[in-house]
Amino acid sequence: MFKVRSLLVILSIAVWSSALAAGSSCVAEPESVGMSSARLQRLQSAMKQYVDDGKAAGIVTYVARAGRIVNLQGFGMSDIEAGRAMATDTLFRIASQTKLMTSVAVMMLVEEGRIALEDPLSRYLPAFGKSQVAIAADGDRPARLVPAKRAITIRDLLTHTSGVSYGTGVSASYWKQAGIQGGYYADRNEPMAALVERMAALPLDAQPGERFVYGHSTDILGVVVEKVSGLSLERFLRSRLFDPLQMHDTHFFVPPDQAHRLAAVYAAEPAGLRRANGPDGLDSQGHFVEGPRVTQSGGGGIVTTARDYGRFLQMLLNEGQLDGVRVLGPRTVELMTVNHIGSLFADQPAHRPGLGFGLGVAVMFDQGAAATYGSLGSYGFAGAYFTAFWVDPKEQLISMVLTQLRPPLDTTLQSRFRALVYQSIVAPPPLGVEACNSSHEEPM
Repeated sequence: MFKVRSLLVILSIAVWSSALAAGSSCVAEPESVGMSSARLQRLQSAMKQYVDDGKAAGIVTYVARAGRIVNLQGFGMSDIEAGRAMATDTLFRIASQTKLMTSVAVMMLVEEGRIALEDPLSRYLPAFGKSQVAIAADGDRPARLVPAKRAITIRDLLTHTSGVSYGTGVSASYWKQAGIQGGYYADRNEPMAALVERMAALPLDAQPGERFVYGHSTDILGVVVEKVSGLSLERFLRSRLFDPLQMHDTHFFVPPDQAHRLAAVYAAEPAGLRRANGPDGLDSQGHFVEGPRVTQSGGGGIVTTARDYGRFLQMLLNEGQLDGVRVLGPRTVELMTVNHIGSLFADQPAHRPGLGFGLGVAVMFDQGAAATYGSLGSYGFAGAYFTAFWVDPKEQLISMVLTQLRPPLDTTLQSRFRALVYQSIVAPPPLGVEACNSSHEEPM
């Protein structure tokens, strides 16, 4: 199997090189944008090795600088059992990378004056008008509920400081009893609006604005978008974001005739890769093809390709526009990508110092404390299936690595990928690069 994977990687590299030679207007030789082809070979070798070592079935990498794609490659297999090679148009479950898309939808409505960041959530969803907070037992004092000190705001939801968890903190028993825990809802035959209505009666894990609590905040925002726009979240995103940006392979649920393009989920274990075979939830193949196809999760429900998500990120890097289509104003993108919460994000055990959180995305405010590659003001996020992206405005750089692992065995893939992208930069990005339209171009 490893020999087969190696052959597929070699073929992938050959096809990528041919695409560059063909002169596609959105694909460029690395040297033309201040990057090194020789140094990018190190990235290719590392991804190939990760697959050959059985740490992932397959990987897709995406690197763009100054609006030009310099690396878009598939390594290994998208589905070992079916014998399908990893292609650059393979569909991936991106889980929490969905959150930035929903946050962009909210900011579109902010720009239209239909939502304000300081608005109380209860203005749109009245059931959240009397939130309570779970307080842990302390000495002889039992666990108890106390009233929230203030209302949850739209900004709280965007920054994950609303106090709404995934039902796994101090309030876990309440959320478990309600049957709402975790962030996977593709198997539900219940609209997200109904789920969120039930969430409103459940306690928070912190007072609004006082702590970073990762959870259902963005699912709630998706329902706010529905209430304000009068459209389902899918219809809003399709009409206002996906279609205008020509992201035709981005869905909440995979079209049945495209099921063969969805990468399989694997668990990486010391004994080797195992196809995820849980009955439901994140540790299964999921319900993105066969299932109720009802619950549209703005916090984690999108399936997409590297090309489509790359176009979304390029829009943000271009200060809100792509190929003549403006989605957001420059000042809105600027507001989204600065740290809004001080050290609250960095204080979390799983997060690096030097990273903060903006409106829907993690941002770097201290490179030395973060101890990683990236310029100040860089931003990015990751997904539960071990996908990740990073955008560096100073370097005019987008990097993304996609695979489908739960759990990964070697968690260094993303940090190694990031280092290998940055080490390939040998000059500043060029100035005055013309916009390019990649709507009909497939680099591989």
